[in-house]
Amino acid sequence: MEAFLKHAASLKPKVATLTPETKNRVLHVMAQALIDSKDLILKANAKDMQYAKQNALSAALLDRLFLDEKRIESMASSIQTIAKLKEPVGRVLDGWVTDEGLRIEKISVPIGVIGIIYESRPNVTADTAALCFKSGNVAILKGGKEAFYSNSAIAATLRECLEKNGLDKDLISLLPDSSREGVANLIVQDKYVDLIVPRGGESLIHYVSKNATVPVVKHDKGLCHIYIDEIVDEQKALEIVKNAKCQRPGVCNAVETLLVHQAVAPSILPKIYKLLKDEGCSFYGDEGAKKFLDIPLATKENFATEYLDKILNIKVVKDLENAIEHIQTYGSGHSEAILTKNYANAEYFLNKVDASCVYVNASTRFTDGGAFGFGAEVGISTNKLHARGPMGINELTTYKYKIYGQGQIRG
Repeated sequence: MEAFLKHAASLKPKVATLTPETKNRVLHVMAQALIDSKDLILKANAKDMQYAKQNALSAALLDRLFLDEKRIESMASSIQTIAKLKEPVGRVLDGWVTDEGLRIEKISVPIGVIGIIYESRPNVTADTAALCFKSGNVAILKGGKEAFYSNSAIAATLRECLEKNGLDKDLISLLPDSSREGVANLIVQDKYVDLIVPRGGESLIHYVSKNATVPVVKHDKGLCHIYIDEIVDEQKALEIVKNAKCQRPGVCNAVETLLVHQAVAPSILPKIYKLLKDEGCSFYGDEGAKKFLDIPLATKENFATEYLDKILNIKVVKDLENAIEHIQTYGSGHSEAILTKNYANAEYFLNKVDASCVYVNASTRFTDGGAFGFGAEVGISTNKLHARGPMGINELTTYKYKIYGQGQIRG
């Protein structure tokens, strides 16, 4: 492991100094290579899917793991979008001249070696490798065992592109020891690794955060809420709630709890219940919701659970302040939404709710690097330092100060 990481760290100057033209050209080659290798990748994915079904993985995990031609094309499209983004390295973030005549520039630079630990979704292999490459970083990828064959096929395709273009293929690597012990070893190698980004279940995030000596940018969990305010467009609210819960329930930006103002609860709750019931959803509700719906009583544990499934908590609240109080108690700092026609309430919610992404009259499902125009994301951070929300190429840079003098000495 140490030899592997030492080699990865030795590549930092090479990737950090690549020209934008070189990086973008290689990224376009990578995108095309994924399309050209789709049969190989799909065969590998079929092996993973067979293993997953034999081991009774949940429907949500199966959905994350599955690849078809459309998803491979989407992976390629994401890389092409990343290639077209403005160069993230070498941006002048600030600049000034001091009283002593020193000219100071604050310049964006790559972070270095980034280790990404993730589960289930093989598209993360392509997305994160491309983002790291574009931002001048060395990528070390550790996917889940359930996606071993898919991740290996995708990584091999990208590494071959690097080699064919005269670059070291180890700018993108899969962690050689994919066991739990390998992860435990990786996250304490702060001599060689500059950042760890864990993406996955709550237990993985907790383990990495607790044990790493390498700096960690984490996404705790996606416990997202939608609050339906007193004055609301009911039809739009129904469409938004359905999308946020049912469009892809196994992802972190799907809504888990619906908060409904008591004034509209009698009218809208039966409609929401029927709409989502027809989509296969089940429900838990507080005493207020149970006045209108025949559903099991929600506990504190329900309100603290990220289901990643077609299960929805419902709570009736007396006002906006009550809704915000609930979000502050149970929210994970990921994505929260208010549905309202009241401009003042919308602005109050946006300013008061402490989360990386706060929405007015839109689905929480938009918290995504692609949807934000980043091409993809390395992860969605619920940290406040140094990155927050979807992490694109700019969040994979740090900065340094360049100071230009003319012989100044400090008195």
